[in-house]
Amino acid sequence: MKELKSIYNKKNVLIIGGAGFIGSNLAIKLKSLGAKISIADIFHPMYGGNKYNLSSIINDIEFSFTDLRDEYGLQNLINDKDYIFNLAAQVSYTDSMLMPYFDLDINCNGHLKFLEICKEKKSEASILFTSSRMVYGKPMTVPVSENHPTNPLSLYATHKLTAEKYYTLYNHFYGLDTKIVRIANPYGPRNQMKNSKYGIVNWFIRLAMENKDINVFGDGSQMRDYIYIDDIVNGILVVASINKSNSSDIIYNLGSGKGCSFNNMVDEILNNVGSGSKRFVPWPENYEKNETGDFIADIGKITNLLGKDYTFTDLKDGINSTYLYYRDNSKFYF
Repeated sequence: MKELKSIYNKKNVLIIGGAGFIGSNLAIKLKSLGAKISIADIFHPMYGGNKYNLSSIINDIEFSFTDLRDEYGLQNLINDKDYIFNLAAQVSYTDSMLMPYFDLDINCNGHLKFLEICKEKKSEASILFTSSRMVYGKPMTVPVSENHPTNPLSLYATHKLTAEKYYTLYNHFYGLDTKIVRIANPYGPRNQMKNSKYGIVNWFIRLAMENKDINVFGDGSQMRDYIYIDDIVNGILVVASINKSNSSDIIYNLGSGKGCSFNNMVDEILNNVGSGSKRFVPWPENYEKNETGDFIADIGKITNLLGKDYTFTDLKDGINSTYLYYRDNSKFYF
């Protein structure tokens, strides 16, 4: 993998949504690399913004209570930044169907306002947007490459894909240095644990810690690509660091490249935590309308950046690290 310290040391970095799961882990990593970090977040009560996530570096960052949709609040934050990581989002695909205009406002309108500001200020920052594997919908082939057709099955995924188009267009027409990562199924420390709407592995870990049943739909054979937060951060950093790309080649899958069934994922959690139980339940009515089926990411492109010798975190090890984190810090998340 690239020597990240030589890339990010003393660089001015802005993380929008920096108090959330991915943003806070990214900030902590960047702090270790010597970056000068600014964070914008609004700590929306429904999602992952958590002051405790930043407790270890809070005295070493500049923080702004700024909403992505507040174009005036963003004006000064963007000035003189070398890297901007825009992670702000409504994060629940189920909520997107219940609150479509709210999802549209954040996941589309907010990003369009942000890009307009970057255009007006002629920003030369490397700008990275975090998208989702859900833009693909139900895969026609597995593993899924970046060239696979996109057919979203929720408003969340539809709006994520729309935002991707914004970032691609502003790269092509206005020369902004944008990059996009499509993240598979993320898990790890500092993820929200209030509900099951985002981060199924983390939610199952909480259920096991509370000695509750973990419901598995159908026979549990459905495959997913689970990627640990350290690998997400490393992937984001190497993609953001590449030389400016043209708009035809700015999208990268960010997964582990390995599939794991729900059954095996739940078993790993139960074995690690040492409590809880597994219960098989029928699929809910009309589940097929948003169930994507098996998903494994083709990670050839990002592996070329990370290096052929890069080793992704094994699911067993990642679950263990996640469990130990919440065992010691549950009062800040549960």
